[in-house]
Amino acid sequence: MKRLMIMAFAVFMLPLMSLAQFSVSGKISDKSANILSGATVKLNGKTTKTNTDGNYRFTNVKAGNYMLTLSYVGYQSLKKSINLSADQKLDFELSPSTFLADEVIVRATRASEKSPTTYKNIGKTELEQNNFGQDLPFILNNTPGVVVTSDAGAGVGYTGIRIRGSDASRVNVTINGIPYNDSESQGTYWVNMPDFASSVDNIQLQRGVGTSTNGAGAFGGSLNIQTASPSENTYAELNNTFGSFNTLKNTLKIGTGLINNIWSFDGRLSRIKSDGFIDRAASDLQSYFLSGAYHGKSDLLRVNIFAGKEQTYQAWNGVPESRLNGNTAEMQAYIDRNYLEEADAQHLLTSNSRTYNSFTYRDQNDNYKQAHYQAIYARQLNDQLSFNAALHYTNGEGYFEEYKNKDRLSKYGLPNIIQGGVTINRSNLVRRRWLDNDFYGTTFALNYNPQSTVNFTLGGAYNEYRGKHFGQITWAEYASTGDNFRHYYDGIGNKDDFNIYGKINYSPVEKLTLFGDVQYRRVNYDISGTDKNLKTLAFNNKYDFFNPKFGATYSLNEQSNIYTSFSVANKEPNRDDFTNIKTGLLPKSESLNNVELGYRFKNQDFNIGANVYGMFYKDQLIFTGEINEFADAYRQNVDKSYRAGLELDASYTISTKFAINANAALSKNKIKDYVDYVSEYDDNGDVVNLLTTNYKNPDISFSPASVLFGELIYKPLTGFAVAFQSKYVSKQYMDNTQNSSRQLDAYWVNNARLGYDFAFKGVKNLNLGLLVNNLFNKMYESNGYTYSYAYQGTVTAENFYFPQAGTNFLLSLNIKF
Repeated sequence: MKRLMIMAFAVFMLPLMSLAQFSVSGKISDKSANILSGATVKLNGKTTKTNTDGNYRFTNVKAGNYMLTLSYVGYQSLKKSINLSADQKLDFELSPSTFLADEVIVRATRASEKSPTTYKNIGKTELEQNNFGQDLPFILNNTPGVVVTSDAGAGVGYTGIRIRGSDASRVNVTINGIPYNDSESQGTYWVNMPDFASSVDNIQLQRGVGTSTNGAGAFGGSLNIQTASPSENTYAELNNTFGSFNTLKNTLKIGTGLINNIWSFDGRLSRIKSDGFIDRAASDLQSYFLSGAYHGKSDLLRVNIFAGKEQTYQAWNGVPESRLNGNTAEMQAYIDRNYLEEADAQHLLTSNSRTYNSFTYRDQNDNYKQAHYQAIYARQLNDQLSFNAALHYTNGEGYFEEYKNKDRLSKYGLPNIIQGGVTINRSNLVRRRWLDNDFYGTTFALNYNPQSTVNFTLGGAYNEYRGKHFGQITWAEYASTGDNFRHYYDGIGNKDDFNIYGKINYSPVEKLTLFGDVQYRRVNYDISGTDKNLKTLAFNNKYDFFNPKFGATYSLNEQSNIYTSFSVANKEPNRDDFTNIKTGLLPKSESLNNVELGYRFKNQDFNIGANVYGMFYKDQLIFTGEINEFADAYRQNVDKSYRAGLELDASYTISTKFAINANAALSKNKIKDYVDYVSEYDDNGDVVNLLTTNYKNPDISFSPASVLFGELIYKPLTGFAVAFQSKYVSKQYMDNTQNSSRQLDAYWVNNARLGYDFAFKGVKNLNLGLLVNNLFNKMYESNGYTYSYAYQGTVTAENFYFPQAGTNFLLSLNIKF
């Protein structure tokens, strides 16, 4: 009877024991008993950091087997398997790393947990999970306030990204602290670096002005990218993706691991091909990445060489509104007012309404190749002082080819032809517009940490850009006096960019950290020669920018803090602001005052960030509808404009099987006083009048008031995960008139991602992945443009849109050896 009672009691207690929840806690220090505050501690899917006393704690952990992982910059990572059946207190001592970590390369331009800066870190695991061969902007699409678009409609080829409504020319991008933005357009063209995400270790996306960095001014945000760190062991990896629109990605990665704990070599070779969703919007992309490093105990020398080559069929004209709507009468009106040839008219009338591409010439391609060379050196001089510097060189060369129907010979500096007594002043022809550029320079950063409460950073860079712009006619029906090698225009752009910054973090009391950051930037930008319209260029521009930033972070407790900051940024105009402006006018530089106020909370299960911001612009450059004497649109300075909003970013691990990620960006984006211009033409095609309309506080174009994202992750089995993602973008206006007839409608798109990881003999990991984009086949447009003109008192607006693909998939097989 006694035995039966014990057995019954055990059976009764068994389910209670299985439901029991325990805690894992402890302290982390080094071998000299120094506390390691901020060390990362992972317990399977849960993550926390040690507090100021070096303590960590996980609560509400079910009984079972777990892997505890500890890491801290400058120390060797540690893993320990534990069987949890009761509360456990586990203290650890971490050993100093035998080599200097690559993180020191980007430390100077990164924000930390105590920085009064709004930012988001994207780690290697998240990048790998979302990398199916689409351009980097699409991998970042799940971050707060980000809106992406694709010319080809499926994320391969020319893609764009906006952060807080600001386009790529206002987003600073650095790779290992080295500027990546094009010096003249200040934009970022990810098509030139296909599959670059496969060589990235982590990315920090700072919204707003952020911390001082090298290169272009950050007017919407900055992307701070660190390339892959060395693996401890030899590896080989083969990644393959196949999907809709004949999309194909093949990536081979190899690495030696650490050789004698000193040397490492890594390489990647990639190709991506896709037909695109839009007709003839095909892409053929190749790239490689090579890296070799010497790892000393107190110094690091790394050499990176990476390059990309792209051939992309042009799809940048978009789809006319009448074709998108399928309205035959409106299409015919479009044909008549734009004088389309019969073949082009029939092409418009008979094409698919969402995949129409106005270009039909076989070689209407964009061709460009770009190679990057980086030599980076870092040294830990002592426990308090570290230094890193880099030399870099980038060479880019390429052209885009266009077929032009009956173009004037005079536009190319060619005389008319007389044949049989008839004067010929127009010809069908093929032209190429070239860009050949070199970018080189140096960056440096010195970090001094004399005590735990004070940290100084002194950094900066000097870079030079030398760009050549020229055009050629490769074929003409009537060649006149030209030949294939003649340049019909030659333009030069030379830019010298110097900056130096100093930063300090100071904690006068335990919970308060004060931040100061001052940057001086000097830019010399000279433009000469002739442009595509054969107009003489002579601009010599010098800018001296002073960019102060200061703020404070206050720790409410071990898990949360509040922060506030005020930052100033200045930005020079880009090349088109000079070359397209009316003769005799000059654009002014732009300035921005940015205020951020935020709250952060983080424990092992729940993480939330909330912030409000105000971005107040002086002389922001925007399109107003005005054109120059060659009918080119150009941007003008507006006196005052602003962006203000609220951003939320949260994640919650519900259990070992369920997790939720969500973010929201709500904003108002306004121009105080805006004047819109419409040119009125006569029967000869000459501008005879300029119609103006004044607007009070209209929305800034391409600035949605709401951007929302949610993700539910379900892990029913070990190694298997399903994620359902949902993204909402509210309506956007394509110009600054806030006219509903010139808007992109709101859209709500849902994706699903599946991944299954397993291993077997000879294979470290095999991953099967499936990404289903636009799960419910939403018909939407993520980008567009508009322009207006008047004739005989009637104003006509021409709207063009970039439709995105309906339901489509990408299936991947990734093998690690």
